[in-house]
Amino acid sequence: MYDPNADLLTIEQISGARQVLQTSGLCHHTPLLHHVQTLCGLDTDIDLYLKLENMQNTGSFKIRGVVNQMAHIPDSAARGQTHLISMSAGNFGKAFAYMVQQKGLKGTVFMPDTAPVNRAELIKSYGLDVGRMPTSELQPAVDRCVRERHMHYLHPFDDINLMAGHGSVGLEILEDVPDPDVVVVCCGGGGLLGGTAAAIKLSGRSNTRVYGVEPEGAPSMYESRKAGKPVGVQVKTIAAGLAPPYAGPNAYKHNMAFVEDVVLVSDDEIVTAVKRLFSRGLVVEPSGAAAFTALMFGKIPDVKGKKVVVVITGGNVTTQELNKICG
Repeated sequence: MYDPNADLLTIEQISGARQVLQTSGLCHHTPLLHHVQTLCGLDTDIDLYLKLENMQNTGSFKIRGVVNQMAHIPDSAARGQTHLISMSAGNFGKAFAYMVQQKGLKGTVFMPDTAPVNRAELIKSYGLDVGRMPTSELQPAVDRCVRERHMHYLHPFDDINLMAGHGSVGLEILEDVPDPDVVVVCCGGGGLLGGTAAAIKLSGRSNTRVYGVEPEGAPSMYESRKAGKPVGVQVKTIAAGLAPPYAGPNAYKHNMAFVEDVVLVSDDEIVTAVKRLFSRGLVVEPSGAAAFTALMFGKIPDVKGKKVVVVITGGNVTTQELNKICG
């Protein structure tokens, strides 16, 4: 249920999450490439920086949020007395499964039946149970497990502790580029976008413009901003990691507080961007390339002469999938 009076993240929460991540040994400060506009074939008037979360542990930024979530689970769950559950199209599920295995706990992941089978097999390899179902059935199925089997739910994109962990991306960006003009972040449920934008704005960068990017086939945050409240949408896109059935209420509130705008990109544009990045030596999945796509196709306004940081969010794509995309 959307609560317009819910609290926003504080810089103390985000900084605290960063400390949790640093002491965990499970996350690292990912590389940030400087002045790569020419390398990426973009307008030389743009000063481009790429934040490479495709090089993060488990292949995406998702581990940041999960590590901080796991630091706040109930004692019964930490002792293994309460089963953990979540839902994911792939990257969150992989990070969740990795953490559950690391802690020696038990977990279940529900996945949309449109997610690649190899993603489900990977999560199973960590010792977790996996259920596949239509996207519209995911949340009701999770809710039943929480209500009837007393499982503890780790939300994949709308939990405050998760968003604080994702905010560490924003803090790292500012360490490497203290005065960015524009930061571009992909948006699915909105946890990464909300956390990153909050970290940047709460660090005193009031003039930095933060943009979210969604696929045209999964515009939940875009439509939520238009509606003035979180809404659900029908989803169909190559960027499965950016296609939850609804925008997160907490993420929506942070989006409205800290994000300049959300723009849309087509699947064909995403494919072109994946090919461009691959030709430059970067292995990026479609969801991970969405922010770069928006910049490449001129969807982000007023970037000439500006320092623009684009977050590359994930690289969990197989050779076979890349061949299909780039073929």
